[in-house]
Amino acid sequence: MKIYSLSGPSGTGKSTSALQFAHDNNIEAIMDDGILIVNGEKAAGTSAKFEKNTLKAVRRAILDDDLHKAEVLEAIHTHHVKSILLIGTSDKMTKKIAARLQLGEIDEFHYVQNIRTEKEIRIAKYVREIQGKHVMPVPYRQVEQNFFKRLIQRGKEIFSSSQVKLGETTIVQPDFHQNSVYISRTVFTDVLEHVLEKQDKLAKFEIANMQTDGIPQMTIALFLKSPVAYVVPEFLFALQKEISQEFFLHFGIEPETIHVQIKGIK
Repeated sequence: MKIYSLSGPSGTGKSTSALQFAHDNNIEAIMDDGILIVNGEKAAGTSAKFEKNTLKAVRRAILDDDLHKAEVLEAIHTHHVKSILLIGTSDKMTKKIAARLQLGEIDEFHYVQNIRTEKEIRIAKYVREIQGKHVMPVPYRQVEQNFFKRLIQRGKEIFSSSQVKLGETTIVQPDFHQNSVYISRTVFTDVLEHVLEKQDKLAKFEIANMQTDGIPQMTIALFLKSPVAYVVPEFLFALQKEISQEFFLHFGIEPETIHVQIKGIK
């Protein structure tokens, strides 16, 4: 069996990237947080995200429980797995998982910063740290929903470049994640208004929409001052860039979308 390792700090998007990474490298199975995933479907195990505290979650992820380990091993043999991707926070952790499953030495080590962009990692950290959301690379229907008292929702479907469905993700808020920082919608709005009020080319503006459930998205209606003796698209592009920079400065994240509408000239 060929063994692969994918590691990186918590909340950097390893689980989100796992299905695509496995497909790109012709890897049949994924071992993520205690769950064995084969061809995009959960095959065995119980997720560490079901645990009540961080210590138990780590033990679950490294298959510390013998019954859990036996269940996963049986499924590996039943599905005749020839290659597997082990996901962890470090090489040490993936090596420990390999040892527990008696898989032998890891053949290839990969790191999340080499397969995700800096922007993608920032977004993943924001979703984890600010909203307390964790991603599981298994379909919504396969997640034991009674384990979660808080958020559980569908993630996204993962497709290859040839539009072959590789699998799905599910978003959960584990009980052990207690350190989320709540940012009020008003705070996002205040920062946006501060940027817009500084613009000497604007006669008036309206924030038509501000979505903060996820990466911030916004729609802004603008009224320009007369006369308009400049290139409007250049001004709008510069305004979008300034808004992005201010959001990154204050929240560590750039908005997902900044829709700008010109409503008139005053």
